[in-house]
Amino acid sequence: LCGTIDSFLLWRLTGGKVHATDATNASRTMLFDIHTQKWDLDLADIWDVPLSMLPEVRDSSADYGETVRELFGREIPIRGIAGDQHAATVGQACFEPGMVKSTYGTGAFLVMNTGKVALQSDHRLLLTIAYRLDGVPTYALEGSIFAAGSTIQWLRDELGILPDAASSEALARDAVASDVYLVPAFTGLGAPYWDSAARAAIFGITRDTGPAQFARAALEAVAYQTRDLLEAMRSDGSQPTDLRVDGGMVVNDWLMQALADNLGLTVHRPVVTETTAFGAACLAGLGIGWFSGLDDITTRWHEERSFQPQLHGASRELRYQGWLDAVRRVRG
Repeated sequence: LCGTIDSFLLWRLTGGKVHATDATNASRTMLFDIHTQKWDLDLADIWDVPLSMLPEVRDSSADYGETVRELFGREIPIRGIAGDQHAATVGQACFEPGMVKSTYGTGAFLVMNTGKVALQSDHRLLLTIAYRLDGVPTYALEGSIFAAGSTIQWLRDELGILPDAASSEALARDAVASDVYLVPAFTGLGAPYWDSAARAAIFGITRDTGPAQFARAALEAVAYQTRDLLEAMRSDGSQPTDLRVDGGMVVNDWLMQALADNLGLTVHRPVVTETTAFGAACLAGLGIGWFSGLDDITTRWHEERSFQPQLHGASRELRYQGWLDAVRRVRG
């Protein structure tokens, strides 16, 4: 047998009784047809993987059996499985087309619900399954940012200009707006560029440039990269309505305001920022009957704070054009 890590864990938890996965994890194997919702024979032949080895594909909220009694002292029902960003999409209650969530950690992942429409991107975004319930998939567009929190770690660990990651917020507040751009292509650029040959660079340094400007430029790079993804989604014909954020970086109020200013969208930070775990719990709750439906999950999503755009539109565009010019210079 073979499968993804969730199918391995499920096999062990059920004592070898259940070999299954959900549609979101199956969609990341390059063996699953997300349109027909079946393992694809042609793809399996290309990779020389016998279909008999692959797990049964079920809904993201479904009956996956029970844990064996000796593990936890009782049998515990397993009723939800989902991939990382898919579970976060559920945890953010992004159930309507146009709703967008973005998770900011070492990297960043932006997912927009496109509903029942499997929107094929012409701007190098990933078409994926957001979740599947009652046999019906909900699709999404996804974009990946390689460097977000890792850029702050670089300032802290390699350059030594930050005592800790949290201090980047205070430094950014002290920095006056400047034409310093940091393009964090340490391992290339992710979506929508997909340029593995690009390398990081800093532009616009003067004698007045110091730690504060570096910290501000690093945080602004997160906002600019997020806009790159949203612009790609708009070009594909979607209209993002607002942005719900989660992950370790969202405690930074300055970054959240920079996101709102540079995107021209309201940014919503929930009370529960560990939305991947929350989403997995919600899927299990659906499966066990604790939640009656997605509306029930929506009522349990609570906003801690929202950030409204404050930057003038002309200033926003001028700054973004500077970013695009900086990206052009580092492209491989």
